[in-house]
Amino acid sequence: MVAPFFDEEHRIFRDSVRKFIDREMLPFLEDWEKAGHTPRELWRKAGEQGFLCMDVPDTFGGLGLDDYRYSMIVAEEMTRTGGAASGFLVHTDMVAPYIIRHGTEDQKRRYLPGMVSGECIGAVAMTEPGTGSDLAAIQTIAAPKGDHYLLNGQKTFITNGAQCDMVIVAAKTAPEQRHEGVSLFLVDRGMDGFETGRILAKMGLHAQDTAELFFRDVRVPRENLIGREGEGFLYLMQGLPRERLTIAVSAVASAAYLLEITTEYCRQRTAFGRPIGAFQHNRFTLATIKTEVEIGRAFIEHCVTLHNAGELSAEKAAMAKWWTTEMQVRTVDACVQLHGGYGYMMEYPVARAYVDSRAQTIYGGTTEIMKEIIGRSMGF
Repeated sequence: MVAPFFDEEHRIFRDSVRKFIDREMLPFLEDWEKAGHTPRELWRKAGEQGFLCMDVPDTFGGLGLDDYRYSMIVAEEMTRTGGAASGFLVHTDMVAPYIIRHGTEDQKRRYLPGMVSGECIGAVAMTEPGTGSDLAAIQTIAAPKGDHYLLNGQKTFITNGAQCDMVIVAAKTAPEQRHEGVSLFLVDRGMDGFETGRILAKMGLHAQDTAELFFRDVRVPRENLIGREGEGFLYLMQGLPRERLTIAVSAVASAAYLLEITTEYCRQRTAFGRPIGAFQHNRFTLATIKTEVEIGRAFIEHCVTLHNAGELSAEKAAMAKWWTTEMQVRTVDACVQLHGGYGYMMEYPVARAYVDSRAQTIYGGTTEIMKEIIGRSMGF
C-alpha cells in the first residue's frame, strides 16, 4: 500500500487555509482586481494565521516548518484566487529563503519576524527593461563607496513592487564581469532615491500588484549585502529551483481546479437533449485533461520529495516548470472551449483563469529557457 503524500497535520493546515480563503479572499476578488492589489490588512491576517513564511525558524517568529509541503498546500489552495494570491507565494517562497539561507543574524532579526507577521512585505527584483532571462547581463550597478554602496538602475515586472517594504535587488558590483559581478542587496522602502513606478496594466493577475522600481543614487549600507559580494548569481541559481517548483505546483493545482469546475459544467449543461459531457469529443477532452493532471501531480510530488531532501536539481525543476505550465495553458484553453460562450464571460472562473494562466509559461523562466537548461544538463 502506498503511503499518502500528506499526513494529518497537513490536512488540518489545508482546511485552515481553505477556510481563510473562503472567508477573507474570495468575496473581495473583484474589488481587488479593480484596485490592482490586495489590501495590507490581508497580509497581516494571513500572518496571524501562520500562512506566510512557514519555514522561518521559531527564533525569528516563524513556525519552523522545514517541510515544503506546507508551502505547497498554500500554493494549491490559493489557485482559486488567481492573481490575488501570487504575492504571498513570492513573499514566502522567493524572498524569505534568500534571507534564511544567506542572511546574517542581524538581517534575519530585522526582516524575518515582520515577513512572518505580514507587517513587512517582501519582493525580489531581478528583471530589467532590457534584461529578462540573461541575469548576468543586468545593468543595475551597486558601486562600493566606503561604508555603503551607491545603487543605480531600474527594475520591471516586480511582483509586490508597489507594496513592498523591502526588496532584494540584484545588481552588479563588478560591471566588467558577468556572473561573478552580481551581488544581492536588501533595499528598504523609504531609502532616499528608491522610487516605485506605476502599477503595470497586465493581461491577467489583476489583483496582484506588479510594478517598476527605480534606484537613483540609493545609499545602501554594507550590512545590507546578502552573503558575499560577487556571489549573487550563485544564490539566485540556488533559489530558482524552489521558485520554479512553486510555479509548477500552482500550475497543476490550477489545472485540477479547472477540470473540477468544467466537469461539473459539462454534467449540467445540455445540448440536443443530453449533457454536453456525454458527447465523445468532449468526453475525450476531459479524459485527456484528467490524465495530464494526474501525471503532473505525480511528478510534482516526486520533485517536492527531492526538494525536502535538498536534492532538487535545476534541470528537474526546469522539467516541472515547463511541462506543468504548458499543460495548464492547454487545459484552460480546452475548458474555455467546453464552456462555450459562457467561457468568454469574466463572471465565470474559467475566463479569469484563462487570462491569469498565460504568464505561467513566462515568469520564473520561459519555457524555452527551461528546455535550454534541460538540454545543457544532457551535455549539449
